[in-house]
Amino acid sequence: MRQTSVNYARVLADLSVPVEDLREAVRLLNETPALRRILESPLVSRDKKERVIDRIFPEPVKNFLKVACLHEKTGQIEEILECYEEYLRQQEGIMKVLLTCVTPPSKEQLQGIEKFLCSKYQKKDVIFEIKKDPSLLGGFVLKAGDYEYDYSLDGRLKRLKQQLTRR
Repeated sequence: MRQTSVNYARVLADLSVPVEDLREAVRLLNETPALRRILESPLVSRDKKERVIDRIFPEPVKNFLKVACLHEKTGQIEEILECYEEYLRQQEGIMKVLLTCVTPPSKEQLQGIEKFLCSKYQKKDVIFEIKKDPSLLGGFVLKAGDYEYDYSLDGRLKRLKQQLTRR
């Protein structure tokens, strides 16, 4: 399913659909379960779905939603939005990373991590998603793209245990 969402995201980018309008469509679908059921139901005719779309959604996303309904992909709208935002960030040289930590890092620490990531991945900017996790005991885990940098105390203890049990 992920590849389908990536393909839809690229088409949205080619059509220059404003990301704000797609976010608005996702918000409407999430806040109105009946609307989502109508668009996802195989029992509702294509004509009725298109009339609902024409009445409710922002103009730039109407055709996209009609195609998504036709191919029964309305259940993937959130994933398509996520892929679209990721694609746009990549085009702009921006990287989104997940930083899991016990306590949030200082501004200077974030700047140091950002500098490292921009240099390593040739990016212009980094967007941090910060998640607290007390089970790390200290330090942090950084997920950037397909890589994970584990500088947590919990991770270090696990690696030490592995080294000791191998001997």
